[in-house]
Amino acid sequence: MTTPRSIMILAGEISGDMHAAGLVRELRLADPSISFFGMGGPMMREAGVETVYDVKDLAVMGIVEVLKRIFFFRKVFRHMERLAREKRPDAVILVDYPGFNLRFASRAHAMGLKTIYYICPQVWAWKQGRIPTMVAVLNRLLTIFPFEPKVFEGTGLKVDFVGHPLVDEIRETLQTPLSTLPWDGEPQIGLLPGSRHNEIDRLLPPMLGAARLIEQKFPTASFVIPAPSEEIADHVRRVVSRFTNGPSRLQIILGDARQVFRQSRAALVKSGTATMESALVGCPAVITYSVAPLTYWIAIKIIKVKVKFAGIANIIANRYICPEVIQFDITPEALARELLPLIPDSPERKAMLAGYAEIRTLLGDGGAARRAALAVLEELGRPVSND
Repeated sequence: MTTPRSIMILAGEISGDMHAAGLVRELRLADPSISFFGMGGPMMREAGVETVYDVKDLAVMGIVEVLKRIFFFRKVFRHMERLAREKRPDAVILVDYPGFNLRFASRAHAMGLKTIYYICPQVWAWKQGRIPTMVAVLNRLLTIFPFEPKVFEGTGLKVDFVGHPLVDEIRETLQTPLSTLPWDGEPQIGLLPGSRHNEIDRLLPPMLGAARLIEQKFPTASFVIPAPSEEIADHVRRVVSRFTNGPSRLQIILGDARQVFRQSRAALVKSGTATMESALVGCPAVITYSVAPLTYWIAIKIIKVKVKFAGIANIIANRYICPEVIQFDITPEALARELLPLIPDSPERKAMLAGYAEIRTLLGDGGAARRAALAVLEELGRPVSND
């Protein structure tokens, strides 16, 4: 009789919660005896993970923003480190969230625990100096973009391209009936300013201003903002209430971001997982992103970040498919100028949809969570059939 296994799994963002939950479900299908604990969100808990901290308290973006909560993160880190030492899990799975998870991988490795990283940190975009550390402290790396294994060639680290989990998730979404959303006219435009307070504070006001400019061109345009939680929806409402020059037809809904993409003619989207969702669904989008000015200055001057593209769709294709309006260039006028050509059946719209088809081909046919689970089971010494 085999001894039941336990896995510590750590996710610190909404997207990580979603991807980790898919992996846990596949692992439980293959071996129902495995128990899971760590930090994550509602989807991980639904999948059977006992979470100690929730992603809503952990999802902070930017150097300055993290520094403001440094004592909280130190407390979380020490708590999770103590749990790892006490429970001695058979593996620690770290899902994205590199600022926290790479440090934790180093501590877990020092304890003699097996470390598996799922959703590779974007070291190919910045902080390539982290690669030797990853090689030293990880047993296995599971990547979701086809170009990532090449980054680690010759390092000795075992790297698997498992595919992007969103491919399966979006396929399931597209097979479900369309939801009834509170649109109040056409064209239907999605506004997705992010899931963190600081992102919403920076991006939603210029998005609202752009929506008003779009409304001047399309007087019956309707706008919907999907919020991932009631708490975020409340924050969005507060920002909207303070902005007096927004569009006439605007609704805030809970969840249903993918349904918003399915039904929108075009969208303004914060750079991140949502840009992948828009590409896989086939909703033309303008990508935007902003951090605190000091964070941006540190990234450019000190860390020397050199990223050709901000949007993941553009990174995968290695060319501009979606327009990007970033940092100090973000204005209502700039956002509206880039979005307006995507609304009619224009050459710009057709070119973007063709680019999206290219991205879907590069990402493959799905099965990421299944392949990731097989790799984890192999590391645990329990290989199973690929059938």
